[in-house]
Amino acid sequence: MTDKSTQSNSPNREHSLAKIRNIGVVAHIDAGKTTTSERILFYSGRLHRLGEVHHGTATMDWMEQERERGITITSAATTTFWKDMQINLIDTPGHVDFTVEVERSLRVLDGAVGVFCAVAGVQPQSETVWRQARKYKVPGLAFVNKADRMGANFTRCVEQIRSKLLLPAYPIQLPVGVEEHFRGMVDLVTQKAYIFNDESLGAEFSVEEIPEELKDAAEMARMELIEAVAERDEASLELFMESGTLEEAELKAGIRRLTCAQQFVPVLVGSSLKNKGVQPLLNAVVDYLPSPLDVPVPHGIHPKTEEPVSREASDHEPVCALAFKIANDAFVGKIAFVRVYAGMLQKGQNFYNPRTGKRERLQRLVRLHANSREELDVLYAGEIGGVVGSKELTTGDTLCAEAHPLIMERIEFPESVIAMSVEPKSSSDKDTLMNALGILADEDPTFRYTLDKDTGQTLMHGMGELHLEILRDRLLREYKVQARAGKPMVTYRETIGKSASHTQVFDREIGGKRQLAELTMRVEPLPRGTGNQITILPSKRDFPEEYRKAATEGIQDALVTGMLRNFPMADVKVTVEHAEVHPTESTETAFRSAAHIGMRQVLLDADPLLLEPIMNVEVLTPEENMGDVMADLNSRRGKIRDLEAVEDGQKISADVPLAELFGYTTTLRSLTKGRASQSMEPSAFAVVPDEVLKAMPQY
Repeated sequence: MTDKSTQSNSPNREHSLAKIRNIGVVAHIDAGKTTTSERILFYSGRLHRLGEVHHGTATMDWMEQERERGITITSAATTTFWKDMQINLIDTPGHVDFTVEVERSLRVLDGAVGVFCAVAGVQPQSETVWRQARKYKVPGLAFVNKADRMGANFTRCVEQIRSKLLLPAYPIQLPVGVEEHFRGMVDLVTQKAYIFNDESLGAEFSVEEIPEELKDAAEMARMELIEAVAERDEASLELFMESGTLEEAELKAGIRRLTCAQQFVPVLVGSSLKNKGVQPLLNAVVDYLPSPLDVPVPHGIHPKTEEPVSREASDHEPVCALAFKIANDAFVGKIAFVRVYAGMLQKGQNFYNPRTGKRERLQRLVRLHANSREELDVLYAGEIGGVVGSKELTTGDTLCAEAHPLIMERIEFPESVIAMSVEPKSSSDKDTLMNALGILADEDPTFRYTLDKDTGQTLMHGMGELHLEILRDRLLREYKVQARAGKPMVTYRETIGKSASHTQVFDREIGGKRQLAELTMRVEPLPRGTGNQITILPSKRDFPEEYRKAATEGIQDALVTGMLRNFPMADVKVTVEHAEVHPTESTETAFRSAAHIGMRQVLLDADPLLLEPIMNVEVLTPEENMGDVMADLNSRRGKIRDLEAVEDGQKISADVPLAELFGYTTTLRSLTKGRASQSMEPSAFAVVPDEVLKAMPQY
């Protein structure tokens, strides 16, 4: 690693850019992310007592709903220190309903620690979070947790990481002991064994020679590790060709270069709950994951010219930061979580927000520790912290210098697939409800609320039943809203099955003035997941800008509600092929109306179809219950994609419409006497079969 500290660092900062690690802990639900995060904070001295998820005392799970359910719902940020390194840590949720928290955290992180259960191996959400990490080019370590559990198999887990995630994963540790006899690990780089002391809660461990019974396995694994590094890293290959091996420092440097380049995933082993293996994990974070100087320079576009703009990771560059999360605190108000990529955010100074085009003053800066805060005067390049008091910042906004503006790429969020009606118990509660919904929508980009014009109901839209249940609970308990909530229902979409064209003439007298417009529009179906596209072909000379804008608004209004069940249209390409403009009688109102009316007709002519969300469902079931589980999935219009024999039964992968999955967990427990488990995540939208559509109620 090149030390650029002399050029990049302010003389006032405590830790240079080279000594910062911005990492996230990511995994499938129940793999042990929060327990691992708690141990990291304990052994690094940030906490003075261990919190436990199952006791509801975990520091990083600070929400009431998290402590009651024993799951992480919102990503929590904190800062700790290890070996003179500043580690900015984000603990993320594992449940698919809260995948937005993982998405926006990985967007601003430099490295990730992927936690895997040594018994369950690679699980559905493991695949999702690593896919997200690859999307944002985030290097990672793999930590195989729960090595003390019955059925733990380190070797099988490594093989699954390679085969299912297609990652170049290689152990840099081997477990000492298996299942309940797990005592520590052999470090293949240092060629030493680390044996942990249970009486000191793992705070003390001895460094010993490799046990005799593991020497052959360790020697083979180390040779495989060296060859894997030499094969991928040119500098290591030269050293290997000279001496036939790599010394400790050479091997460590090679692993670091490859990990930072996303060409290698070091695999470690431990048991966070039993306090074994976390200190070596911290060492690996420091040794192998990148600093802000080791990742590609942040870039964006100029808000006016749209030309590419980049910033070096340096305190001396014009400021550039990204707001990746919004939270609301009862005591301090709105907090924007920010990652500073370049320059310095200083209390009392101004920053510019290109989205709003406004300048704002930095009232307060804080360092975050779950739900507590520490006041700061400056956030330096490479750091993660909070901006307090800015009313207009939203998730994805760029904070920059007005004289050197840029817009960083915003974070993409998945569409909601489920909705729930909510209504105040009395008219006096209506304002409180709408205010609380606005705050929740500001915090969570995957949550939105709409007003159904036909029924007058307010609808909450989210990613799943648990997501909506948590939001409803927060309305009642956090915001003291007296409201009634309905049952969850599917959020459908509509699309078209074929192309169609239509010419619409709008010619009416409104307010004593003739309003005239003529538009020819063509619609075509697009591939699933593309979204809607609007193209206007006539030149600006033939079709002035104000009329183009009015026509676009009319088209967008028409796409909000479909032709079959009033759900939003999706995956439709709209082309305005011709526009007839009258020099004196054409108006913006006329073109907006012509576009809206014409769109309704052309959509009707284009074979409208109803789309439903399809879920990727994975069920782990005992062998003897497999037939009943598969029959039940088939009865729910499910399509079995794959069957895989696993350690304690069968794993069934299926695509099932969300509409058929309400109450599925209860049914599965009944079918298997509580022995099966399931997970699901949205995968696509598909056309609703005609027989199902006919049986559906009109909305």
